[in-house]
Amino acid sequence: MDKDLKKIKYYLSKIYDTPRSENAFYYIKKKLENRKHRISDNILDYFNEKDVLLITYGDSIKKENEKSLKYLRKFYQRFLSDSINKIHILPFFPYSSDDGFSIIDYYKINPDMGEWADIGKLSKDVDLMFDYVCNHISSQSGWFENYLEEKPGFRNLAIEVDPDTDLSGVVRPRDKPLLTEFEKKSGEKVHVWTTFSSDQIDLNFKDIEVFKKMIDVFLFYIGNNAKWIRLDAIAYLWKEIGTSCIHLPEVHYFVKLLRTIMNSIIKDGVIITETNVPHKDNISYFGNGRDEAQIVYNFTLPPLLLYSFIKEDITEFSRWVKKLKTPSNSTTFLNFTASHDGIGVRPLEGIIDNSEIEDIIKHIKNNGGMVSYKTDNTGGKSPYELNITYLDALKFPEDKNELINIKRFLASQIIAMVLPGIPAVYIHSLIGTRNWLEGIEKTNRKRTINRKKFEYEEIMNQIKNDKKRKKYILDSYTELLKKRKQQEAFHPNANFEPININKRVFCIKRWTNYQTLYCLTNISKKRIEINSDKLIQNPKFRDLISNKNLSNKIKLDAYQSVWLEPERNK
Repeated sequence: MDKDLKKIKYYLSKIYDTPRSENAFYYIKKKLENRKHRISDNILDYFNEKDVLLITYGDSIKKENEKSLKYLRKFYQRFLSDSINKIHILPFFPYSSDDGFSIIDYYKINPDMGEWADIGKLSKDVDLMFDYVCNHISSQSGWFENYLEEKPGFRNLAIEVDPDTDLSGVVRPRDKPLLTEFEKKSGEKVHVWTTFSSDQIDLNFKDIEVFKKMIDVFLFYIGNNAKWIRLDAIAYLWKEIGTSCIHLPEVHYFVKLLRTIMNSIIKDGVIITETNVPHKDNISYFGNGRDEAQIVYNFTLPPLLLYSFIKEDITEFSRWVKKLKTPSNSTTFLNFTASHDGIGVRPLEGIIDNSEIEDIIKHIKNNGGMVSYKTDNTGGKSPYELNITYLDALKFPEDKNELINIKRFLASQIIAMVLPGIPAVYIHSLIGTRNWLEGIEKTNRKRTINRKKFEYEEIMNQIKNDKKRKKYILDSYTELLKKRKQQEAFHPNANFEPININKRVFCIKRWTNYQTLYCLTNISKKRIEINSDKLIQNPKFRDLISNKNLSNKIKLDAYQSVWLEPERNK
């Protein structure tokens, strides 16, 4: 038995009892027999400074009566092929709610978006990341219909719970009921676990038939050009009544299992965990640095960076950056400021106090944003997400000149680019989308505010004619990404050290044996002068952004950034 199979067998034994673990092991072993696989013990170079991920829906850009994946590819080829080399296509399967995260059929592509051949074509241009939505499935799926009809292989698909059971210790990510009542074909009424909504049925991974079905889905994605796989809502996968039902040991062993399966098939395949929780819990999914996720989302980044710009004080942010260590060179962070979801609030726990969180909420509401709440164990409610585009989140109402707001936004994006890790860019950040309030009126869902869908010709015309915002942001963003990918010091695992030089200037040193950079960003409206001998003695720099030589006094205009390379390193 090779080393991968030994690890798979061990992880299964930590999840299931002996009969079920052996059943699962021989099932996986047989599935892998016809696939070319390798022993995956060594630390691999899974990523480098050229990696940038685009986050987008398959129909964020579309054309009426045509398949939208075709137009995503056209947009990528026209604007992004020189600056971005990976795309996370958010769930592109048939769905019933939650803009794709309530999947009806894991094996089909939403017919409005295209077919598997379109995914294949796109994969020739760029590496692809798929969502593995393993925690739940749509109540309108064939699988759940089979469960209600009590068909063999589906009888234990859902998690049935007596509604009188004490579930007060369960960590709740939403404010909706944890259990939803359904009636089976036989007339029996049951309450099943629905963590996120009544339309999203939590899958019962204690049942080995459910486990096998989901392993098949995982292998199917790998076979259809998924180079990176995002484990959606993975923290909630395993339920044990009497516990918090989040981050349980079985979840971590399941992540290890998927990592081993993937790297036994794809040498450089990557597992990414999506766990919007406080930082300590989030980074636990790195495991020992070699056995769990290679990448975790840097969920503290968006809210803490926003807080810093609102306060015009980078002190707390720099203190947090200093702790961004990962357990090995085969692990790193995915650095994003915006995504299809809102800006998570929970990652701020333990960093700033509740009164400061309330200040952020007030700022967000003043800028047309909204707040989503979750239910606490006490039955009360607390904020878990800010619903707003990142561009509008960074607005200051007193700034009537839109350009200053745009420069502030770009400064925030530059800070995300220079941190240790891989930059991830939401498509609406690239094109400067504002709050889509009309969308909320249509769907009555707060998250719609930053999920606008554009007609292809509409966005082409807007980019062409809106030169002060859309074209300015798109051109500035892509040019910065092009410059970034040429710098070895921006390797995800290159050395880093935040430097405290001014509370209104974020400064980080990034270096390898062959290059050193000092990256400075003014997070305020004030012009700031920095004495360069605070960085190194007798300095002479080249600013890689402006391509100008600098020395002695470094003058930073409002929201200006510089990437300084000392001449002596050349």
